[in-house]
Amino acid sequence: MLDRFARKFWACPALWLVAAIAAAQTTLPQTLPSIALDEALARTLDANPALAANGYQIDAALSRVQQANIGPTPVLDLAINDALGTDDFRGVTSAETTLSIIWILERGIRLRQIDAALADVSLHEVEAQVMQLDTAAETARRFLSCLALQARLVNAAEAIRLAEQAVEAVRARVAAGGATQAELSRAEAGLVRAQLLEEDYEHELVSANHRLSEQWGETQPDFGRALGDVQALPAVEPLETLQSRVDRNPDIAFFMSQRRLAEAELHVAQARSRPDWQLRAGVRRFEATDDLALVGEITVPFGTRDRYLGRIAETFADMARASGDARATRVRIETALFVLYQELLHDVDVAATLRDRMIPLLESALADTRRAWELGRTSYFEMSTVQSELLQARNELLETSIDAHGLVVEIERLTGVPVLSPAGAQ
Repeated sequence: MLDRFARKFWACPALWLVAAIAAAQTTLPQTLPSIALDEALARTLDANPALAANGYQIDAALSRVQQANIGPTPVLDLAINDALGTDDFRGVTSAETTLSIIWILERGIRLRQIDAALADVSLHEVEAQVMQLDTAAETARRFLSCLALQARLVNAAEAIRLAEQAVEAVRARVAAGGATQAELSRAEAGLVRAQLLEEDYEHELVSANHRLSEQWGETQPDFGRALGDVQALPAVEPLETLQSRVDRNPDIAFFMSQRRLAEAELHVAQARSRPDWQLRAGVRRFEATDDLALVGEITVPFGTRDRYLGRIAETFADMARASGDARATRVRIETALFVLYQELLHDVDVAATLRDRMIPLLESALADTRRAWELGRTSYFEMSTVQSELLQARNELLETSIDAHGLVVEIERLTGVPVLSPAGAQ
């Protein structure tokens, strides 16, 4: 059953959550193989412990369908009358022996029970789809966390490189008498701070890799890094296109399945309000005359319809509640989609501005300031300030790109389809 769901799940393009971030990769030393997003998703769907456990609920629901398809068993009844009495009825000489078969006329109850069991299977199947999407989205989030930490390590390494250059430049100026020992100490402190930040990211990345491998039931990662460039900005489809796909969200389908189950249970309750009839047919033998005769009997209960009025009213209420929940969920999803979409557009715009305008300006300013420093025309404080502004802008670009890809994951979870262009990123 889970295999069937996995095939259906992968057939849907919505599985390619944040596929754009797997378009490129940064170079980091490693001894273990790398892992791509599609491989992480495949391993999650194949071996996630929670998904495997949920599959047994579907198996149980299918077993209830099988059980509901079993009708009542006919009963063989043997009755002996007028035997072992007194006088003329001593012994069995005057006995009457009746052999009968009794059938229960269900009057449609079993078919209604099968429909209800099938509706329950559909509900569990939708629950499985919801759980698979949630699990895949969580895998994408954890994969993105690994990419983010890898990118932060790259920025940290660049910060260390700039800090080392600053230390060497200040040390040379101190030796020439053009800078103070205090300026050198500040430069060396900046280098230590950059090294400590790099160490923090290294520890966090180890934990992030463990959290990712947990998604497919492994406690020890068998990969060294995640493949992708988190700074590749996603290309987004128009909001109207995304809104048209909200109905594909399995959360809405879940409540509609609940309504169908309640409707099927209503039909069962209505069928039970019509009591089962009992039909008896058999042969009677008269010992006194050694004769045989056919006998028949039908039993019709009465006064049972009112016993199911409460159950019928309950199922009507369940149907109305499920319909209301579906409407409320749709409103919540559409609102969340609009808010997330606006945040995504803002992040993409901010990231593009930082990348194309601010960072080039700061890089140019740093180069000019460094030349002025080498000529003795500016202070170390000025060069350090420009260098810090450049590093801060690069970090802002990285964090904004990370936020954008996180929003992509949430939007894909809401719509159930990809929001990325075939090229993956712009």
